[in-house]
Amino acid sequence: MKRALISVSNKEGLIPFVEGLTQQGVEIVSTGGTKKAIEEAGLSVIGISEVTGFPEVMDGRVKTLHPMIHGGLLAIRDNEEHQKTLTEYGIQPIDLVVVNLYPFKETISRSNVSYEEAIENIDIGGPSMLRAAAKNHQYVTVATDPADYGLILGELKLNGAVEIETRKRLAAKVFRHTAAYDALIAQYLTDASGEEYPETYTVTYEKKQALRYGENPHQQAAFYEEPIGASSSIAKAIQLHGKELSYNNINDADAALEMIREFEEPAVVAVKHTNPCGVGVGTKLTEAYDQAYEADPVSIFGGIVATNKQIDAETAQKMREIFLEIIIAPAYTEEALTILKEKKNLRLLQVPVDSNSDQVSNRVRTVSGGALVQQEDRHGLEQSELKVATKREPTDKEWADLTLAWKIVKHVKSNAIVLAKDNRTTGIGAGQMNRVGAAKIAIEQAGENIEGSALASDAFFPMNDTVEAAAKAGVTAIIQPGGSIRDQESIDKADEYGIAMVLTGIRHFKH
Repeated sequence: MKRALISVSNKEGLIPFVEGLTQQGVEIVSTGGTKKAIEEAGLSVIGISEVTGFPEVMDGRVKTLHPMIHGGLLAIRDNEEHQKTLTEYGIQPIDLVVVNLYPFKETISRSNVSYEEAIENIDIGGPSMLRAAAKNHQYVTVATDPADYGLILGELKLNGAVEIETRKRLAAKVFRHTAAYDALIAQYLTDASGEEYPETYTVTYEKKQALRYGENPHQQAAFYEEPIGASSSIAKAIQLHGKELSYNNINDADAALEMIREFEEPAVVAVKHTNPCGVGVGTKLTEAYDQAYEADPVSIFGGIVATNKQIDAETAQKMREIFLEIIIAPAYTEEALTILKEKKNLRLLQVPVDSNSDQVSNRVRTVSGGALVQQEDRHGLEQSELKVATKREPTDKEWADLTLAWKIVKHVKSNAIVLAKDNRTTGIGAGQMNRVGAAKIAIEQAGENIEGSALASDAFFPMNDTVEAAAKAGVTAIIQPGGSIRDQESIDKADEYGIAMVLTGIRHFKH
């Protein structure tokens, strides 16, 4: 290794690395701020203009895009014609490229960034040098991550060269880096131009953590996060206590967070296997927790609990009395943390809960050979869309129960039925092959508490059997999308039993 080209925006570890290269007899070529930092450290460095014979122009936009640079990067060292070209034009080979790119992600992460500023932070020369060096990794070592400086220096000191297998791995890492960089740019420009579903869907994720395993111990897994994701997300959650999160923990926690966003009043959601098992609301958090617990005191055991308000000592004391996997909250009092941390393995997550967010992002689900992309289901209960289809209108109490049931049924796996009464769910039927089957599960779960409950269905009733089963069990109000060719049969059945039925015109399938 004789010559290195170094141009970095991230100066972390730069000077010790350059010192190590210099001690190994490597000549350093650099640009702009990187060159200045090396000079200020008292180290020898050659300016890029000395190599190209051309000044940096256009505010630095053009400085490395030159044959004296790219010829030195792309030449095949054992190709006679390439060697003749190098000699003819006085091009010196470059053996090491160390580049990290303009901070595009950091730039567009700022809330007040202008479009022009974002565009100016699209790096051109950096990716070109990285790609050229990575393509020619048979002869050239390339690095974009300061974490790799030690590896490169170590092999240089030990062997006088960087091993080919290391160069391959570094080249692959560079192409992942430039692909992610370009994906962010593509996403930003696509959003700016208003295209929703372009001809190619280009997204990127950054590894947050390795996981012990996936859904089952024989499946490998890792957790990746969006480079610029919403702050109110499990990927951005701060873990305050407890064991490392598992694949299933993360999946369930995400479901719990989506559900708790439905509420502005103090609320608690208990989740098992991405479905709610108990939901409660109250005038204060401890009341909401009591409601959620009483909704299903059996299923909450080993579950995940999410709240939309700060957890206080009183609520924390109740939570610690049973086995929970995870608690999610926007904040905890110091006393609450002290109480909950007494349980060594209990995972405590802190994440903002924004119930008023109107930002709708995409959800991506992979299928064999492809992916499905759709908007998140953020549709709420709109009064202007509601239609009372029966002779009897709901009472004020029934409206409150219907609203609670409807907020939750959209988060239950289809076919879904949710029963609610007096600020809590009373029964939940999830993921059944027919709707009356889901209703029977919810009714059985509710037991004696079903009398006077409201029922929500995520989709229309194809027949009136669900209405009849609910009526005989004691349900007094129903909310459902409507839209079946046999809607009138269900409406007539509701009228027969004196049930108030509300049609929303919106379904909430969840598969």
